[in-house]
Amino acid sequence: MASRCWRWWHWSAWPRIRPPPARSTPSSRQQFSTQEQTPQICVVGSGPAGFYTAQHLLKHHTQARVDIYEKQLVPFGLVRFGVAPDHPEVKNVIHTFTQTARSDRCAFHGNVVVGRDVTVPELREAYHAVVLSYGAEDHRAMEIPGEELPGVFSARAFVGWYNGLPENQELAPDLSCDTAVILGQGNVALDVARILLTPPEHLEKTDITEASLGLLRQSRVKTVWIVGRRGPLQVAFTIKELREMIQLPGTQPILDPADFLGLQDRIKEMPRPRKRLAELLLQTATEKPGGEDAARQAVAARAWGLRFFRSPQQVLPSADGRRAAGIRLAVTRLEGVGETARAVPTGDTEDLPCGLVLSSIGYKSRPIDPSVPFDPKLGVIPNMEGRVVDVPGLYCSGWVKRGPTGVIGTTMTDSFFTSQTLLQDLKAGLLPSGPRPGYAAIKALLSSRDWEKLDAEEVSRGQGTGKPREKLLDPLEMLRLLGR
Repeated sequence: MASRCWRWWHWSAWPRIRPPPARSTPSSRQQFSTQEQTPQICVVGSGPAGFYTAQHLLKHHTQARVDIYEKQLVPFGLVRFGVAPDHPEVKNVIHTFTQTARSDRCAFHGNVVVGRDVTVPELREAYHAVVLSYGAEDHRAMEIPGEELPGVFSARAFVGWYNGLPENQELAPDLSCDTAVILGQGNVALDVARILLTPPEHLEKTDITEASLGLLRQSRVKTVWIVGRRGPLQVAFTIKELREMIQLPGTQPILDPADFLGLQDRIKEMPRPRKRLAELLLQTATEKPGGEDAARQAVAARAWGLRFFRSPQQVLPSADGRRAAGIRLAVTRLEGVGETARAVPTGDTEDLPCGLVLSSIGYKSRPIDPSVPFDPKLGVIPNMEGRVVDVPGLYCSGWVKRGPTGVIGTTMTDSFFTSQTLLQDLKAGLLPSGPRPGYAAIKALLSSRDWEKLDAEEVSRGQGTGKPREKLLDPLEMLRLLGR
């Protein structure tokens, strides 16, 4: 039977390339006593937070051994399954993570679901320290009538579909409609809009899955509305993503100049990044394009638009009630100013016909284990500088530490801080002393539990016919039952 876990380089035909060892200086590396020289550290999650945490630990402690556990068979988390396929430059960080995984002091163990296959207390028994870096793998529900209708998806699931996340490969969105509505105005919303409207031939040389590319080639979606509760000065996307939308081949933008009335003076007083973004929005809404932009938009067959001051109230069903046919939006107004302004309903509504609804109102983390404290309101593990509250030796980094905000660079800095905190605790003698078995203990647990799962399945099948068990005969079925 196939092994549950693999070291990364076992999958790869690439030669093992190691950079020359960095010079160690007192200022760049902490000094540790003899009893601390071989700490066994476990990282749960192999996305940016997990790999940046491991990278920093290995760099700043020359004897540390780091095991990275991941529920997927392959590493890299949102870099692989979340970053848009037409953003290969963002995915280049995979090369850095690969070098970390190829270290003799680092091992990647895929297809291990912490909290199901092995518990956090068991990891804490096997390692000197455990870092939870498993990200935000769920989406925030809209909690409105009709959300369950066919044709309504979370943007997270849609992104997972075109990026090859195994759990989303059965999504099969119906793209035969003319209009799609995306609820939310962050970078993910613009990513999804861009993929829906990009000419398929422009995606052929990316790492988008062939199955999703096939459906996109047949897509009839001509218009995509990107809807937000607040106004132009509160959008969550960045100027880079907005420019990509404005310059998208074969499309033209639709913005209502009335949404920008009276904003010019307020824009002048904004911080520079927000000011540049608002100025580009204002220019797109109020000025006619010139030169190449004008020529391109004149023949555009597709369009995208930003609808402000609208909040989802209900997904409207088709006449037969079998799928989504539109969305009812509550018209809003702002209370307050700037980024803290709140959207409140005016009492008016607006119906927007569409055949596809994608909710992009945020990601959220899930609790991983009953032994780990979790704040369901904030969707994070309560922590102080990365130390999990009231659980010595347990740490967290990335989105599960601070919430699903920021970009990969933000996660890098955050993860470095957590690993630095861990190393400080190690140096101060706050972590368990003496040797720990590390992966050897976890491997034994996983092996024994594989047999127990198969045994329970055989007994369950036998009960239906009064037999002590119904033996499993197909090795492939056994692997499937084990989640492999």
